[in-house]
Amino acid sequence: MPEPLLLYAVKQVELATRARLDELLRPSGITTLQYTALSVLERRDGLSAAELARNSFVTPQSMADIVGAVERRGLISRTVDPANRRRHLLRLTDAGRALLAEYAAPVTALEERMLKGFTDAERAAFRDHLNRARTALER
Repeated sequence: MPEPLLLYAVKQVELATRARLDELLRPSGITTLQYTALSVLERRDGLSAAELARNSFVTPQSMADIVGAVERRGLISRTVDPANRRRHLLRLTDAGRALLAEYAAPVTALEERMLKGFTDAERAAFRDHLNRARTALER
């Protein structure tokens, strides 16, 4: 019997990761997609909603819902871009940074669980292979 496509294995890892993150984040009241958006802003504060959508791998329509939800919770703020008055920039608030800090160790532990048994070289290669696959599909 042939092995399943690698695409299937990647999707299974994604689904398992999402399920574990959903469980982990449930007490915070935020979703995995909201957490992802916040973590993107932690690395690149001051993005527009469209830029945040691209960096979070969701549609602009989904990002509008995510931004509304986390803004109502006080986790982000919106400011007008001084260079383009029609554009709004999204920034983490202190509350958003605190939430990310609170979940940093549990999320890191989840990643460690996923990579248990990988050597440092295998971890680096795995990251490299995933990034190269993503880049190839973005072209």
